[in-house]
Amino acid sequence: MNAQPETHTLPAWPVRSAYLAAPGFEAVLEQELARRGAGALCWHGRLALSALPPVASLWAIDIWNAPELHPVPSIKGAARIMRGMQRNWAGYAPTLHRRSALITDALPPVRPKPVSFPSSPPDAHLGGWTLLAPDQLLLSPTKSSPFINGEVAFVENRTDPPSRAYLKLWEALFRLGRWPVAGETCIDLGACPGGWTWVAASQGAHVTAIDRAPLAESVAALPNVTCRYESAFGLDPAACAPVDWLFSDIIAYPARLLALAQRWIASGRAARIVMTIKFQGETDHDTAEAFAAIPGGRVLHLWHNKHELTFFWQRDGA
Repeated sequence: MNAQPETHTLPAWPVRSAYLAAPGFEAVLEQELARRGAGALCWHGRLALSALPPVASLWAIDIWNAPELHPVPSIKGAARIMRGMQRNWAGYAPTLHRRSALITDALPPVRPKPVSFPSSPPDAHLGGWTLLAPDQLLLSPTKSSPFINGEVAFVENRTDPPSRAYLKLWEALFRLGRWPVAGETCIDLGACPGGWTWVAASQGAHVTAIDRAPLAESVAALPNVTCRYESAFGLDPAACAPVDWLFSDIIAYPARLLALAQRWIASGRAARIVMTIKFQGETDHDTAEAFAAIPGGRVLHLWHNKHELTFFWQRDGA
């Protein structure tokens, strides 16, 4: 399912867009790009090069939307070209590691530290570059992600969360630049063992955790957590008080999750939704695109996602 496509070095045509896949998801990205009419692809490591203009992609963790190919006879020459365009560049080096490292050393330093949550994403302009050959530099002054190769690293909490799933919600809220705060209310559907409940509660919000299975004792005991032992799918949104946040990291078929999201949006009971779309077996591209088509919503493959996407939705004016 996630086998990497055959890798080539130099495309036989001008590159007009490039899409970076998360490790292990090259084939899923290739399927999606074929559906979206991205044309023939030439793979450079995890970077898919296309001769056609950029198309929207849910699975790319970064999109280079203005690539240029430059002949470069030297390391200093490569750095000089990029420094003449802008300050900040992020290199991607699936090959030619030593030469790429020397070019990086010749550029102004871009060394982001691990993120301490909560915080907002960087707003500094960042371009991407790679060496297709020792004397061939592919660069894009603009790209879709403000992170180096789409990677988001956190200062992790290895003590309090009951599972590592909290990192997905940290990244989702970090990318939003918005997170639950004291005085806000949340519902966490399918909350067990409580990683996402812990994230929201640790920021001071009140969380109602919905699951037939019990949460980790340390999370259930938090004073701003209420546990309800019932089915997340059986919960009637119309019977719930309005909440500021609806969270869901439920393992279920994508079509069932889509119906769940649509039911909550139609109810008007949630101001914001963050939901994981999990895929079992083959990737359900049709349902992923249906999520992305919901007004007010967007879908991303986060760095901390596995074979899953994250759906964001916000009510107008929220």
